Amino acid sequence: MRMRRIRNNPILRSMTAETSLDVKDLIYPLFVIEGENIKKEIPSLPGVYHFSVDRLEEEIQDIVDLKIPAVILFGVVDHKDSCGSGAYDDNGIIQQACRKIKDITSDLVVITDLCMCEYTDHGHCGILDDTGMVDNDKTLDYLAKIAVSHAKAGSDVIAPSDMMDFRVSKIRGALDENGFKDIPIMSYAAKFASKYYGPFRDAAGSSPSFGDRKSYQMDFHNGDEALREIAQDLDEDADFIIVKPGLAYLDVLARAKDHFNTNFITYNVSGEYAMILKAIECGIFDESIIMENMIAMKRAGAKMIITYHAKWLARQLKEGHHA
Repeated sequence: MRMRRIRNNPILRSMTAETSLDVKDLIYPLFVIEGENIKKEIPSLPGVYHFSVDRLEEEIQDIVDLKIPAVILFGVVDHKDSCGSGAYDDNGIIQQACRKIKDITSDLVVITDLCMCEYTDHGHCGILDDTGMVDNDKTLDYLAKIAVSHAKAGSDVIAPSDMMDFRVSKIRGALDENGFKDIPIMSYAAKFASKYYGPFRDAAGSSPSFGDRKSYQMDFHNGDEALREIAQDLDEDADFIIVKPGLAYLDVLARAKDHFNTNFITYNVSGEYAMILKAIECGIFDESIIMENMIAMKRAGAKMIITYHAKWLARQLKEGHHA
C-alpha cells in the first residue's frame, strides 16, 4: 500500500485522522485571590490572571461563551497557618468562588483542587510531625474536612492533589457520610515531583518554605510505580485519574490507558505552558505547536486536558482551525 495516497488529499487526510481535539476535552485553571477588584496578570504565566471573586463574572462568561465545559479552581490566600485552616473555612476563597460561579451560570462544571500547600505557613501539602515530615495519616482528616467544605459550597468534582496514601478512600467516605455520594473524585494519582511546576508555585504562593515534596510526590524515574498508584486510587473509588505533568510523562499516560479502563486526564502544567509561549515569542515555533501538543496528549490516552491554553484552543476550534 502506498501510504501517501491518502496523505496527498487534505480532505481524506482529515477524514482518516485517528485523533481529534474538541472543546469539550478542555479544563481551564483559574486562580482566585483574596481582595477586591483584582484582575492581575501572573508574570510567570503570560495571559493567565489572578481574579478576586468580585471580578470573576466577566471571565466566567467568556469561558461559557467559548463552550469550555469545566474550570479547576486554585485559591491564593494571605493568611496561612500550620494546619491550613483557610482551606476548610466555609467562607474561604475557594468556597466563595464556587458559590459565585454557581450564581453566574449552571453551564459550567466546577472542579476544586484539594490540597493544603497554598494554605499552610510551611508550604507543604499536609500536617507536619515533630520531625518536620508530613504526617500522612493525620493529614487525611484535614483533606476530608476540606472536601466536604468544597462540596457544601457547590463544587461539582473534588480533585485531591496532595499525594497522601489512602486519601481517596478517606475523602470518599467523608463525602458519602455528608450526603455527597454523587460528587466524583478526580484524583491526581500519578503526580510526579517535577521542576515543571515552577510558574504555578509562584502563581499560587505554594512553594515549600523548606525541603521539597519528594517524600510524597512521585519520583520521575519511576513508571511502574505510577501504575500501582493509579490502581490503588481506582480501588479506593476514584472516578477520574490525572497524570501530571503532561508532555514529559506521556509514556506513563499511554501505559496507564492500556492497563485501566477509566477516564484519564493529563495536566499540561505551568512550566510546559510558559516554555511553549517563550519558544513562540522567540520565533522557534508558531502557535500551531500548541495544537500539536494537545493532540499528542489525546493520542497517548487523555480523555480530557487541563491546560492554560484552553481559551486559545477554544477560539481556534470555534474558528475551524484544526491541527
